[in-house]
Parts: sequence; C-alpha cells; structure tokens
Amino acid sequence: MITTILFDLDDTLYDEVDFCRSGFRAVAEFLSAVPNLTAAHRADDIFAALCSQFDSGERNRTFDAALTSLGIVFEPDTIRHLVRLYREHTPSITLPPESRQMLSNLQAKYALGLLTDGFMPTQRLKVEALGIAPFFRHILYTEELGRKAWKPATTGFKHLLKALGAKPQECVYIADNAEKDFIGPNALGMPSIQLIRPNRLHDAAPVNPEAEPGQIIASLAQLPSALKHIGRN
Repeated sequence: MITTILFDLDDTLYDEVDFCRSGFRAVAEFLSAVPNLTAAHRADDIFAALCSQFDSGERNRTFDAALTSLGIVFEPDTIRHLVRLYREHTPSITLPPESRQMLSNLQAKYALGLLTDGFMPTQRLKVEALGIAPFFRHILYTEELGRKAWKPATTGFKHLLKALGAKPQECVYIADNAEKDFIGPNALGMPSIQLIRPNRLHDAAPVNPEAEPGQIIASLAQLPSALKHIGRN
C-alpha cells in the first residue's frame, strides 16, 4: 500500500527551462550595466543571445558562447561570476496550476516528500519562489549531504525515508530524468513514475535496465490512475 509520495523538483513540478530563462535575464541585466563591457548591447540583446545558444544545445558553455557571438571580450573570472549570479539569483518562476492542484489533492491522502539534486542555494531559491514548502512533510536537498549523495546514489532516498518514517515499498518516486532519477529507487525496491513534460530538458532514454521507471505518464493529471495501478500490484 502506497502511503508516501516523493517528488523530484526540476521538470517534474514545473518547467526547468523557466528557471534557466530567469537566470539568463538576471545575467543579461547585470552585463548591460557593466561600463565599457557591453555598451553596444542592450539587456534584451544579451538575453536573446543566451537563449539562442541554450536552445541550440549549448548547455555547458552558454555564457562563453553567447558573449563570443556578441563580440564581447571577457575573462575567465567574468564567466565564473556570471555562473554564480545565475545560480544565486532570485528566480522568476511560478508553480503551474495543475501542479498546485495535484499537490493539494495528494497532501490530503499521502505524506509528501521532495528530493532534489542541484547547487545550493539554487534549489532552496526555487522552492521558495514556487511556494511549495507547505505541501511537503520533508524536503531533502542532496547537496547538503555532499556531491556523492546526488542521484543516482541511494543516499538521499535513504535519508528522506528515515525522516518520513517510511519503507521503500510504501513509497513512489515521481521524476523526469531517465538517465539518473530511477536508479536509486529501483535499487531500494521503490516504485517509480516518470513524468514527461513537453518542455523538459532531459529526454535521453534510460542508460540501462536499472534506470527504467516503473511507469511513464505524460501529465500530472494521469498520476492518480498510475498510483491506483501500483496499488493493484
């Protein structure tokens, strides 16, 4: 019997690309105000260049590529500062209505937990901006346990289960990334559900059988039916 539902955050409860664009806007506004660096470019120009590089698939060197495309000369320290600004800005993101409604409905029937990878304080700022903390009995940021606790490790799941007083078989983990999200739950014997949002950033297939989710849904509206299916097994 499922008593506890654990959620991932990015691209599960909201579109992660919204956070990315919020960060690009913060970086663009900062750069447009730096004397003698970007005098020929408005914030909108820089923002468009950042989004263009990101959308084309340049995910690891977005800032470098965008500034180069604009003809802006920069130092390595500039990029490091922009990365920090991106990670630590107050994001302009909102929780989709369907996510809010689903969390509200589930909260009345199940214990809810949140487990998310990512840099601190980035993930905390996302949770605060989305206003989702009241829905969860416990939120675990794996970064607090060290980088080795990031998924696919089982470390974070074990800590969250202990905090919630739940057994793996009583829980289900809902996440998006088939490369890493389901390896830990599968190893613990925890049912899992992959949510495929239309705008998700990670769309690779599972790397091996151990990474396969138990079920796949296309929207949170399908979650109640998926939970009933688990209950019948």
